[in-house]
Amino acid sequence: MPDRLLRTLRTTALASATAVVSATALAAGPATAVPDGPAEPRTVRELLPVLRELYRQAEEAGEAYNATAERLKVQRAETGQLQAALRQARAALDQSRDEAGRLARRQYQGASELSGYLRLLLARSPQEALDEGHLMERANSGNAAAIARLENSELRADDLAARSRKALAVQRSLADRQRRERSTVQARLETAQALLARLSAEERTQLEHLERTGMDQAQRALLASGVLGAGARLPSRQGGAAVGYAIRQIGKPYVWGATGPLAFDCSGLTSQAWAAAGRPIPRTSQEQWARLPRIPLHSLRPGDLVIYFPRATHVAIYLGSGLVIQAPRPGTRVKVSPLASNPVLGAVRPDPASTPLLSYTPPMLPKHAAAGSDTGYASATAP
Repeated sequence: MPDRLLRTLRTTALASATAVVSATALAAGPATAVPDGPAEPRTVRELLPVLRELYRQAEEAGEAYNATAERLKVQRAETGQLQAALRQARAALDQSRDEAGRLARRQYQGASELSGYLRLLLARSPQEALDEGHLMERANSGNAAAIARLENSELRADDLAARSRKALAVQRSLADRQRRERSTVQARLETAQALLARLSAEERTQLEHLERTGMDQAQRALLASGVLGAGARLPSRQGGAAVGYAIRQIGKPYVWGATGPLAFDCSGLTSQAWAAAGRPIPRTSQEQWARLPRIPLHSLRPGDLVIYFPRATHVAIYLGSGLVIQAPRPGTRVKVSPLASNPVLGAVRPDPASTPLLSYTPPMLPKHAAAGSDTGYASATAP
């Protein structure tokens, strides 16, 4: 796909909404301060992009939270393994110290190398002298081994203690980062909730209508561009299974950080869909974009993942016919949406080496699978 066309498609979903409503601005009451925003929104027209940006920022922070949670899980396992190894090393060190203490007591009580040499000099026969020499050699070897074990135990315990302290420090740093990311999500959602709270029921309906109008315009532009190619493409066996899993989740609420079975966030849905299909993929949308093979939009087949926004902060699973299944935003439920419901960044395929099925009948969608907001204009809080 030409770069110019892709850039156009990426911006259409955001730009079209404000273009459509330029002639229908409505007063919306007192202004509310918005973090990181250029100005306080005073009309529905101004409020629309502000809300979209707040939800985008909240989802970006949520995906960062998810990534940190995955790293924290790995780090806790590593810290636990190091601490278990450290406990074993300290037990071995205590045993080596006891052994060295017994050696020191024997030497203090006269069972030293000197008494062995005396016995060797006083031996009554060459054979007895040889026997005493072997005993002395074994004793000296055992003493040296005991001292070596003590030294090695001390070195290992010191090394493990240092590594354990470092791992624990990393774990605490990740936990602090996770708390900050959680606070960012909460701040963005609370700001969005405050902006929505000032709207009357009529103004909220108009806001949702304007959002829908803009999204429909973006979807028409996407389909008319021919960027999706011609004809239907069949999924792979695992892609079909991932789509089937996603369809069974329709109607479940969006909760950021959730991976099912009762609720999902956007990448929680896609990662669990592919895990259920037997191919685990990265947890977050950003890791899915970074680590899975990318494909052009004209190659999309059911089961592929569509990535949104310039920083890959949202993801959906392709259903076919220009539609996706997604967990849209806080306050919404898993649903079927137009592919252009958000600005498209690109697409990835979790199973690039697999071949398409020879035939495929898509699972039946539940009633009202496309009902509800695609953008989440509702209050929600972080877990």
